[in-house]
Amino acid sequence: MTLLSVKDLRVTFDTEAGRVEAVRGVSFSLGRERLGIVGESGSGKTMTGRSVLRLIRPPGRIEAAEMVFDGTDLMRASEREMRALRGQRIAMVMQDPKYSLNPVMKIGAQLTEGLRRRDGLSAKVAREKAIEALEAVQIRGPERVMEAYPHELSGGMGQRVMIAMMLIPNPDLLIADEPTSALDVTVQAEVLSILDGLVRDRGMGLIFISHDLRLVGRFCDRVLVMYKGRVVEELEAKNLMQAEHPYTRGLLNCLPRIGGERAPLPGLDRAAEWAE
Repeated sequence: MTLLSVKDLRVTFDTEAGRVEAVRGVSFSLGRERLGIVGESGSGKTMTGRSVLRLIRPPGRIEAAEMVFDGTDLMRASEREMRALRGQRIAMVMQDPKYSLNPVMKIGAQLTEGLRRRDGLSAKVAREKAIEALEAVQIRGPERVMEAYPHELSGGMGQRVMIAMMLIPNPDLLIADEPTSALDVTVQAEVLSILDGLVRDRGMGLIFISHDLRLVGRFCDRVLVMYKGRVVEELEAKNLMQAEHPYTRGLLNCLPRIGGERAPLPGLDRAAEWAE
């Protein structure tokens, strides 16, 4: 079953230097699976994810031949309809919790704010749901964390809080924008295990945005490789190491290998036709 269908998505920005195309003709579909989007910084990964939620503001502009989520035409939906989808059915975990969490509000207040204002729940019920969400992302001592401020949490703890916040409404689609980029390897594995379990147990669709090809190859079901706003290759994650496009091959060749030769890593020789 297709949860999200995107065809010919384009994101443009009108600047003083002229028109800038951040995303150019991206098409993909997503079921209740893990879809990885990889590429260098500036390749259009985050813009693609934010476009699904229509979070591109002027001077940015979104155009698409089709962008349908579970039967809802996102391009024709009103802003009121989009607000009803955001958080409730489509959630997005931003890259760095330090900039996503309010530094002057306790974690508990931030987790329960939506439940109380949007859903009209009492303070007691909202608190119970927030604690359940923290337990779901394997936070020990959730009552203590509820009373903490963001600066009192480690990077891994803050990322788990962000995931818990997005999962409280039980969304059908989760967009995770480099959720493990600031974490050490051990905590990274724990966060990925949490996301994997949520996809399996809740039947969510997951768009996992990353620049780490090895990580995406291990964790995701399918992979989109982006270069200068375009998808240059789409393949099964298990076949990532057998990718055929020279850009994907170049990215893979730049990865260091344990036990490999001690020599400078090869650079990436770009060809003009990749961006056409």
